[in-house]
Amino acid sequence: MPELRRRLLFALVIAQLGLVSLVWNLLAPLLSLLLPRRTRERIGRAAISFIYRSGWATAERLGMMSVDSSALDALRDEPGGLIVAANHPAMFDAMVVVARLPRGACVMKAELLRNVFLGGGARLAGYIRNDSGRGMVRAAVECLKEGGQLVLFPEGTRTVRPPVNAFKPGITMIAHLAKAPIQTVIIESDSPYLRKGWPLLRPPPAPVVIRVRLGKRFEPQADHRNLLRAVERYFALEIGG
Repeated sequence: MPELRRRLLFALVIAQLGLVSLVWNLLAPLLSLLLPRRTRERIGRAAISFIYRSGWATAERLGMMSVDSSALDALRDEPGGLIVAANHPAMFDAMVVVARLPRGACVMKAELLRNVFLGGGARLAGYIRNDSGRGMVRAAVECLKEGGQLVLFPEGTRTVRPPVNAFKPGITMIAHLAKAPIQTVIIESDSPYLRKGWPLLRPPPAPVVIRVRLGKRFEPQADHRNLLRAVERYFALEIGG
């Protein structure tokens, strides 16, 4: 793909995501005032899912990306609470996973809730802030007991020590308290785009190829520390070969 064309198409994808996200995040606070909590969370999560799904579809049509995340469709209508735990190679991971899970709720950095492109919609969707450990666990357990699908990245940040960073505590404790299983999700991409150190607005080599597949499912255990080690080992072996 010629360099100028690649840059123009990349700018078009970013502009679509940015504009649609901005409009939704300005509208979302109004809906928060008008709708009951459960209704606004359902609408908010579905809207974010649709925005990202549309963005990836545009990127694929323009030849900028190839995203195979259809394996996640098997989880869409699964009843009851479910923890969706994925590895975290790049910044786009949450957007790729949530695009296929309209019931998905993310745990996110508290400062992102003040971002004009993310904050209003995230608050409407009932996304969970991570600045208070106890508060995060309590909110996550409540989300799961209400039948939500909690999207978590146990590494806590993008991978800097392949195959995976050391896992943060919390995910298996949440599973135990909510009595919810952990469905592992493996995200694979050879592209450097949005890995640690790659600026958001720097065009990537095209196409960016992303594949998402379902991994092993772990049932909650009272010994959640031992389960955390088992889940971390599983990811390391599955990704590292």
